[in-house]
Amino acid sequence: MKSVTTRNPWYIILLLIVAGESVFILPFVLARVFRPTFLAAFELTNLQLGYCFSIYGFVALASYLFGGVIADKIQPRKLMAIALWLTALGGFFLATYPEYALLKILYGYWGFTTIFLFWAAMIKATRLWGGAESQGKAFGFLDGGRGLVGALFGLLGVFIFSFFIDAEISEVDPQQREDAFRYVIMVSSVIVALVGVFVLFFLKLKSNANTVSVERKPSKENFKEVLKLRSVWLLMIIILCAYVGYKITDVFSLYAAVVMEYNEVDAAATGTFLLYIRPVVGLVIGFLADRSRPSVYLVGGFGLSIIGAALFASGIIGPSTHFLFFTSILIAAIGIYAARVLYFAVLREGRIPLAITGTAVGVISFIGYTPDIFAGPMIGVLLDDYPGELGHQYVFLTLAVFSICGLVASIFFLRNTKRST
Repeated sequence: MKSVTTRNPWYIILLLIVAGESVFILPFVLARVFRPTFLAAFELTNLQLGYCFSIYGFVALASYLFGGVIADKIQPRKLMAIALWLTALGGFFLATYPEYALLKILYGYWGFTTIFLFWAAMIKATRLWGGAESQGKAFGFLDGGRGLVGALFGLLGVFIFSFFIDAEISEVDPQQREDAFRYVIMVSSVIVALVGVFVLFFLKLKSNANTVSVERKPSKENFKEVLKLRSVWLLMIIILCAYVGYKITDVFSLYAAVVMEYNEVDAAATGTFLLYIRPVVGLVIGFLADRSRPSVYLVGGFGLSIIGAALFASGIIGPSTHFLFFTSILIAAIGIYAARVLYFAVLREGRIPLAITGTAVGVISFIGYTPDIFAGPMIGVLLDDYPGELGHQYVFLTLAVFSICGLVASIFFLRNTKRST
């Protein structure tokens, strides 16, 4: 099949960026930036929040496979718009502070809205926008831009929250906390719904006849074709390991509160600082990857992740080591985000046909995103059973182990694509 050469306008990737992060603001970003506040407001332990993420992951697991097939048959803008509206609806329910049983159901619901309807459609639309020569740039813009959007949401959330919370007092009144955080959730939900409107009317991608004709093959044949590719199996491992790292970034704001002894507002600001690293990494790595083999930088990303994890696991970072704390965040985040930027940018390098991108993404994600099931409870058990700094050390030791596995898989992927070329 010939490569897609039709150029799509720049505003398309901007819409993909905004939509791509907006849909995950409510399930994940708010809990990442405001983790101490989220736990207190909903009266949850780390393990209970982990179970919510796990339920999300179970629903998402089936959604990856079947959502991938649908993404090869229905226009991305329609699927993505519906997903955004349904996700925002869940946000309005979240603002009522539902009890734990209902919160678990809500996360299962979000597993459907954000994955079945949205995920593969977004990845395919990004690959189409990038064309034959700009896959690194396309996915670098997507993930880096998503990081910037997440950071802006975080900044907005911190501003709204701090407006109603006095950062100087040592203990926040529970009712004051709930009221302030409710405003954060409501504003986020409204924005997510509005993004869905823009996606429906303006996310109109140009394609070509060759792509359409192949997409009409039976879904069973697409599955068989995908499973024959060695690069698909390696990408499953790479994404699994990289995604564990991404899930562990959720604990940085909690580390700031528990180990570094920051107050709730400063801890949330630390989580927002982390989000600002992501767009810079995405843009830089994306441009570099288009001038070389993306898998080379994938290897480097896992290497940096190992170093950052080792620093936190060593126990040398404490309340008096502010510079080392932020330096270690920077190293770990660059590695984690570099791997995240590139694990779909290598689809073309792995010789995965464009027309079955949705199916390939679904199959790869079925294994690659299983951390949605086990990472949350795993982190929760470590933090709750080993309170304080020790639990965090175990979490970052886990990050180091998965990063080593990802490094090995990335090296094999690099060698495999060299032989194919």
